[in-house]
Amino acid sequence: MAGLKARLVDQALAEGFDACRICRPGDVPEVAGRLRAFLDAGYHGQMGWMEDRAHWRGDPSVLWPEARSVIMLAESYTPEHDPLEVLEHPDRAAISVYAQNRDYHDLVKKRLKRVARWLIAETDPEVQVKVFVDTAPVPEKPLGQAAGLGWQGKHTNLVGRGLGNWFFIGSVFTTLELEPDAAEVDHCGSCRRCLDVCPTDAFPAPYQLDARRCISYLTIEHKGPVDPDLRPLMGNRIYGCDDCLAICPWNKFAVEAREIRYRGREDLTAPALEELAALDDAGFRARFSGSPIKRIGRDRFVRNVLYAIGNSGQARLRPVAQRLTDDPDDSVADAARWAAARLAEAV
Repeated sequence: MAGLKARLVDQALAEGFDACRICRPGDVPEVAGRLRAFLDAGYHGQMGWMEDRAHWRGDPSVLWPEARSVIMLAESYTPEHDPLEVLEHPDRAAISVYAQNRDYHDLVKKRLKRVARWLIAETDPEVQVKVFVDTAPVPEKPLGQAAGLGWQGKHTNLVGRGLGNWFFIGSVFTTLELEPDAAEVDHCGSCRRCLDVCPTDAFPAPYQLDARRCISYLTIEHKGPVDPDLRPLMGNRIYGCDDCLAICPWNKFAVEAREIRYRGREDLTAPALEELAALDDAGFRARFSGSPIKRIGRDRFVRNVLYAIGNSGQARLRPVAQRLTDDPDDSVADAARWAAARLAEAV
């Protein structure tokens, strides 16, 4: 199997992945307890699906008992620009790097399927495989650490010594027995830059995240109005937040993204807030076709844009907000009134 494993790694790299490591489904016994503590603290907010599928997410061997090995793969999406620079331009929208072009779910999954098909062709037609990329109750980050891709940093994201933290994670579960790799150990040391940079103080402690305060959660997963106390802290971040990723010193080793469809579209790296606020449902769907942003819908997206407008300090944007104070969606109308009131003080 040693020869097969070496060829598997070569094939994964040829398909566009930047690292390939292997672990067993049962190599993460700590996950169930950590997940239970996270849920008991209410840190998952409105993400009820985490509670509903906790028995699977807490133990990968329960998800598919026949699986004997998990192939963990990393694909870089390292940005060419400084993602924090847009925060200095409050009339522009800050969109998370991963969402500035094509939806990674589609791209990564296609590569995973090609790797899986190759594995079957090289071994036995009876070998079974299942591929996952962030859409099933799979604890990708703990499995990634168990396989040696990297370690979960204090910001809870996976960090690799040779990858930084700008990479997507995909997995191939298989009934084939493959030699596992050594798990990675923590290399964060005394550094706490990711904790200190968080604008909403979403980390109760190192290695713990309260999603209810995380801007990524608030702009993507949270339905309805956002807590008024948190709105000013969101700044101009309208979809996701990259602060804790961008500040990590391990990014000096980040691998350049090879997939051109991960590179930021010119119209999404720093779009004008007033332009985005004017989108109706059809315009939103057209602009974000093929983008992960499309899944949150026009209403939640424009709600986020209005929070950013309210935080902009730009009095000229007040009429933009004012026009949406009677929007059919209650959350949009509420955000518009809030933004208009904030900007009235900027006149």
